[in-house]
Formats: sequence, structure tokens, C-alpha cells
Amino acid sequence: MTRQTRKFTAIILAADRAIGDPVAEATGAPCKSLSPVGGVPMVIRVIEALEASSEVDSCILCGPSREIISQSPELSQALTNNSIRWIPQRETPSTSTYEALQQVDQQKPVLVTTADHALLTPQIVDYFCSQARQTDYDLAVGLASYDMLSKAFPNCRRTVTKLKDGGFCSCNLFAFLTPKSYSAANFWRQVEQQRKKPLRIVSVCGWITVLRFLLGQLTMEEGLRRISRRMELKAGAIMMVQPEAAVDVDTVGDLALTNNIIANRGGNS
Repeated sequence: MTRQTRKFTAIILAADRAIGDPVAEATGAPCKSLSPVGGVPMVIRVIEALEASSEVDSCILCGPSREIISQSPELSQALTNNSIRWIPQRETPSTSTYEALQQVDQQKPVLVTTADHALLTPQIVDYFCSQARQTDYDLAVGLASYDMLSKAFPNCRRTVTKLKDGGFCSCNLFAFLTPKSYSAANFWRQVEQQRKKPLRIVSVCGWITVLRFLLGQLTMEEGLRRISRRMELKAGAIMMVQPEAAVDVDTVGDLALTNNIIANRGGNS
């Protein structure tokens, strides 16, 4: 099998990172990933989208805890499927990703996403994965134009990275396409470990990259090229055409938006 034919293993990051998550509290769920959207727990929506994708043949669910899983008949049932494997979450998302990557055949491409990606669909997964496998990247990240997102959902509040060539939003979609790409998880861990020490983050990412960003001179292509050199691999972006790809459920406002989008789709689709 070649890069063009191997199916992806999907890693779903499903651990709560803080006590008293506002989305979980608003819905009465034992953790955010089990909060219902359109009557279905978010993590189940993500699992179903991945299982229906033609690009994915197996999943690794990282978190939530066994204790929390036992409180969800839907998730307990989903984990009886032989194509889904559960592993415990680690201290941070990057460490969880790194540990999950160790469970995968390095010759297979890996898709990483999050359990709060409640609007994920098989079509979004297939588009991202098929576009990623056609590149020569080691690591591909899904991005969406903020202009596209704001036109589709004017009231949607998202974190926007403002670069010289526009504003971009993360889609929580990452494709690890080669064994070399696994080093990106270590790079991510370094950034996370230094998140409260700005000067050290600068040293990890590179002074010139950060300076050009602060001066509004950094384009997306240049930023990815500079980060690629720091990680000693080739990273690139897949620009998503579906605005829903950039919507996840971080806040109660996001929860209301996703419920509204799903209601407008019709039923619990």
C-alpha cells in the first residue's frame, strides 16, 4: 500500500482539562465531550463521522476517564466496536497526542481531532484527508478563512490568527503523514510547557518569526515555512471549504450555535 491508498487512523482527544467546564455544567454532562448537541453526545458525533468516512479505518479515543465512560451508555456501547480503542489521557493535549501516536503503525497516516468538534461530518473528514494525502507534506493542518466563517456564521466567536494575507482559524484537524511528522508532537509539547513564559516560546518558535508576526509582516506560507525549518520537516495548510470545520464547542455560546446549525440541517443529522 502507498501513501495514496493507506487509510487513516484517527486520534480523538476527549479529555476535560479543567474542573467545572462551563459547557458540561450547562448541560449537566459528566464532562464536556459527553455534552449533548442535537440530543447526541459530542464525542459520539465525532466517532460517527469518523466511522462513516471513507478515509478512516480505525480510531483511538484518548480520554475521558473510565469512570466517566461508565456513566455514558452511548460511549460504552461505541467502545465495544473493534475499530475503536481507548487509552487514558495524559497531562496535556500534546502529550496525549504523542502517547497515542506511539500506538500507531508509523507507515499509516494519522488524523488528530478533538471530541468537541460537534459539527464534524464524513464529508469534512474525507475532504481534509484526501487533500492532505495529495501533498508532499509531512504534517498538514486544517485552516479556514475567517472571512468565510464570519459570512456563514456572523455571530460565531473564534480565535483568529491575523497574518499579512488574512485571518485564519484552526479547524482542529491535523494529519501526520510520515514518521518524520511525529516530531511535531514533541515541538508542540515544548510550546505548551513554555506557554506562561513568552520569551521561551519565542526561543522555541524563532525570534524572526515572532517579530514578523508582531509587525504584521508574516504571511501564512512564510510562517509555515519557518516553523517547518524549526521542526525539521515540511508542514503545510489545507484550506477547508466547509465553514463548519472551524466551529468547535468551547463555550456555552458555541453550544447554542452548534445546536442551531444542527437544527437547521433537519433532525439530529
